[in-house]
Amino acid sequence: MEFIVNYDKKRFELHTEGSVAFIDYILNNENIMFLTHTEVPKELGGKGIGKILVQKSLEFLQENNYKLAPLCPFVAAYLKKNPEWGFLLAKGYSV
Repeated sequence: MEFIVNYDKKRFELHTEGSVAFIDYILNNENIMFLTHTEVPKELGGKGIGKILVQKSLEFLQENNYKLAPLCPFVAAYLKKNPEWGFLLAKGYSV
């Protein structure tokens, strides 16, 4: 399993079992990263890949001092279940 920040495609990728799960992002000039869409291939479904991908993406945001705007429902649901990540939320955003 390999986590990659694909700057060209503006997405976080998790490569595993010959497939790629990803989260699309938009970065604005105020250092806010908008996570807009999560996609896990059907063959990886039910294996917790989405959760791992969100966690690794949030770790990247934390390590690089980005704030989070969770526009993707999957990411927002993860934050509701894991409120310890709430410190990353950009001003005006909640889950």
